[in-house]
Parts: sequence; C-alpha cells; structure tokens
Amino acid sequence: MSLFWRIFALNAVVLGSATALLLWAPVTVSVPVVLTEAVILVVGMAVMLVANAALLRIGLAPLERLTRLMTTVDLLRPGHRLPEQGRGETAELIRTFNAMLERLEQERAASSARVLLAQESERRRIAQELHDEVGQTMTAVLLALKRASDEADEPLRGELQQAQEITRGSLDEVRRLVRRLRPGVLDDLGLISALTSLTTEFATHAGLRVVRRYDPDLPPLDEQAELVLYRVAQEALTNAARHAEAGKVELSLCRAGGAVALTVADDGRGTGVAHEGAGIRGMRERALFIGASLDVTSEPNTGTRVRLTVPLPAPDRTAPTLTPTPTPGKH
Repeated sequence: MSLFWRIFALNAVVLGSATALLLWAPVTVSVPVVLTEAVILVVGMAVMLVANAALLRIGLAPLERLTRLMTTVDLLRPGHRLPEQGRGETAELIRTFNAMLERLEQERAASSARVLLAQESERRRIAQELHDEVGQTMTAVLLALKRASDEADEPLRGELQQAQEITRGSLDEVRRLVRRLRPGVLDDLGLISALTSLTTEFATHAGLRVVRRYDPDLPPLDEQAELVLYRVAQEALTNAARHAEAGKVELSLCRAGGAVALTVADDGRGTGVAHEGAGIRGMRERALFIGASLDVTSEPNTGTRVRLTVPLPAPDRTAPTLTPTPTPGKH
C-alpha cells in the first residue's frame, strides 16, 4: 500500500469511527447548543485528533527513523543501515537510501584511497628532494665550515664553530623531517622497528615517557596496512605531545582474534567531548583505506585512547594442498 493510501485509510478509520458514534450513540445537538452537548462534542473532537495523531505517528515512524539517520550518517563510519521492514513506498525509500549509502561509502573509500596514495607519493618525493638536495648541500656547507674553522684564527674560529653547530642542528632537523615524511626504516626493517624508532624520537624530542608492548607472534601484513598503522601511531603520538598535556603514552601492537590491533593511550587531560579535528578524521580516512576500524575515546582527566583494528585477510581455502610424493624403493 502506498503512503498516500495508508494515510487516507488512517484518516478514514478515524472519521468513520466518529460518524458511527454520532449515528448510533444517544447524542443529539440542540439549537442553541447546551453546555453538556458542547462538552461531548469537544471531547469527541479531542479523542479523534489524538487517535489520528497516534495512527499517523505509527504510519510515519519509518520516515522519522530515515530522517534521523540522514542527519547523523558519517561516511567515515560505514555500516549504518536501516532495517528494510514492511512494503510499499516507505520500504522502497529505505531500500533506496541504504543502496545510496552503500554506493557513497564505496565511492568515498575509492576517492580516499586515491588521495592517500597521491599524498604518500608526494611525501616520498619531498623527502627524497630534502635528502638529496638540501641534505647534501648542508653537509657540504658543514664540511666547508669545518675546514675554514681549522685554518682560521681566534676570534673568527669561534664564530665559524658556532655557525658549524647551527648548521649541524639544521641538518639534524632536516633529517628528522625526512623521517617523518617517509619512514625509511619502515621499508627497510619493518613495522616493529619503525614504531620503536618513532616512539624513541617522540620520547627524546617531546619529553614523553613511552611504554611499548608488542606481541611476539604478529602475523605478516601488507605494505599498505603497515603504512596505515605507522601513520595512525604517528598522529596519535603527535596529538598526545601537542594537545593532551600527557606525561606517559602506552603503545601496544597485538593480535586480537582475526585482526591486528594498535592501541595508543595517554594519561593527558582528555576532552570528554566527541569533537574530532583534522587529525582524527585523517586517521579515519586511513582506516577506511584498508577496511580497518578506528575507535577514539577521551574522558576528562583520564586521557585519550586510540585503537585501530586491522582485519587479517581470510586464508585462501581454494589453494591446492601439497602432498609428499613417495620415493621409489622406500617404505
């Protein structure tokens, strides 16, 4: 039944009931209307309006649920759907909306993947240029200052040595920026070594006390999953160092059933609100890229906890099983 005929039927039921009461009930209307008759008419009208409102509320309840979902849906938290109940136009509208959400989530995931891949490619290019151009130039300047300071007399030697120290500090900063843009240790030594280097760097420069916990039997992950885990840990540590006023951060990487879970928890001030800035939304974009789920909890005076759960690929059950071939002459 269409929405039009459903509303028409509900109103027909109410009006029909009121007409039946007027026909068979011992109620008459005088001219002029007496007080008791006016009270009965007013009460009957009120009952009819209440009944009509209740029936319309029941009939339009699926549309209200659809409206609430429309105002709260977030493509960075995929999976929200309305149950497809009933028949008619309302059920068809819900099915169409669920299909639209499915299509939008797929398009958002595809566009996010393209953006993140382009971003990582640009980071790799900038890191390479910083390492090859700026890094080598500053290294040459540092060597030139060293030769000049060895041959100069005081007080020029002291000034050259001071310039040498400034250049060395700038070179270290350039190298740190290169590591943040593209962690070479991730490509060379793997995720555990990259996370250890990252936390050590934050402990040194930000003054955080970092506690690390790694499961010894972590399954192998593909390159994209490792990069997302590293970037989420990097962003969570940055938030803890800059905004949380934390003194201690715990980072753990463990196996949780059929998934690998990264957890970064600090003892900072927390927020207690569901506000998500560009950093957290960026982490959600990266989680969406590999089909992972991100959970961020922050309570006042108890710190912030970021948990990224990366599902492991299902084992290929269609792969052929190798059986040993018996060797001739042996039993």
